[in-house]
Amino acid sequence: MTAEMIKRGTRAVLLLADGTLYSGRAFGAGGEVAAEVVFNTSLTGYQEVLSDPSYYGQMVLMTYPHIGNYGVNDEDVESRRCFLSAFIVKEYCDYPSSWRSRGEMAELLARDGVIGLEGIDTRALTRHIRTAGAMPGIISTEDFDPLSLAAKLKQWPGIEGVNLVDGVTVDKAYEWKQKTWDLERGYADGEIDERRVVVYDFGIKYNILRLLREVGCQVTVVPATTPAADILALQPDGLFLSNGPGDPAALGGIVNEVKKLVGRLPICGICLGHQILGQALGGKTFKLKFGHHGSNHPVMDLTTGEVEITSQNHGFCVDTDSLGGEVEVTHINLNDQTVEGLKHKNYPLFSFQYHPESSPGPHDSAYLFKRFRQLIDENCEN
Repeated sequence: MTAEMIKRGTRAVLLLADGTLYSGRAFGAGGEVAAEVVFNTSLTGYQEVLSDPSYYGQMVLMTYPHIGNYGVNDEDVESRRCFLSAFIVKEYCDYPSSWRSRGEMAELLARDGVIGLEGIDTRALTRHIRTAGAMPGIISTEDFDPLSLAAKLKQWPGIEGVNLVDGVTVDKAYEWKQKTWDLERGYADGEIDERRVVVYDFGIKYNILRLLREVGCQVTVVPATTPAADILALQPDGLFLSNGPGDPAALGGIVNEVKKLVGRLPICGICLGHQILGQALGGKTFKLKFGHHGSNHPVMDLTTGEVEITSQNHGFCVDTDSLGGEVEVTHINLNDQTVEGLKHKNYPLFSFQYHPESSPGPHDSAYLFKRFRQLIDENCEN
């Protein structure tokens, strides 16, 4: 939805489900919204965070204190709009300075009806979430009564057991042409490539599609509800399962369709796509205490012992103990030892919990797109 930009300095409050109350100032849109509160440890890349569909159903707290200083532009968006519920910062900068800036962040938030909250102790809130875990919260620029807000918050259904993918996926299939950004030319379309990849859109980020094009793939994006038979009818050389929001255990219908495709063609999954693939292989998922959100998470490749610094955004994880003997764990998170990568011992498929496309974040893991292209080539007849 589109809303008018609220006057900066308008009072706003955040009430958490445990009764903790924070009072600050609003920017962007006004109004009232309930969502799960999570924190992101990225130092830059706030526009990419804002436009990441994986944050649907959540309000994002940035641990870096000064946000908005380089403005926003038309090139750093990762989806068609801002899907998150609210954006929380220590201090919002409304006088950006960058040669690439084309406007203020508050304008972007207002356009998509997203509430911004500044002026609270974000360090204290982050420490609280780390201790107590991610939890529901409600932000309001209209109602400041804790009892009233608490009653409204209890009506929010939460994200566990809820299909959030339906709120972010596309309505119909489309072809993606654009390759990665270049300083001189910006974005440009590439030539038609020989390998055809179908991408399930569970909340896709654009840079995933760009990097698939960069390694020589013709890319067709399809809605999350697309049946397996329709995927096979497109005669793809490979299947890609995208990132997305929410609880993977709520996506039984999608998991069942992916099951039908396992072993039929090469498959790669990222984030939610990794969790869906894990379930299709017989595994289960569980909710993390406060999730992994940021661009500085260390992951070890168990096959080489090498460590990558990765970009991550997820609140759920595949349970390694639930996987059968034909599935191998290839990567682990060095912060909490949770699974970050899987591959099948017999079928041509692998998946990763983190985001090798970055945007924002380091490029340590971008080689995984080349690995997927290689897997496709190894399993194609010509």
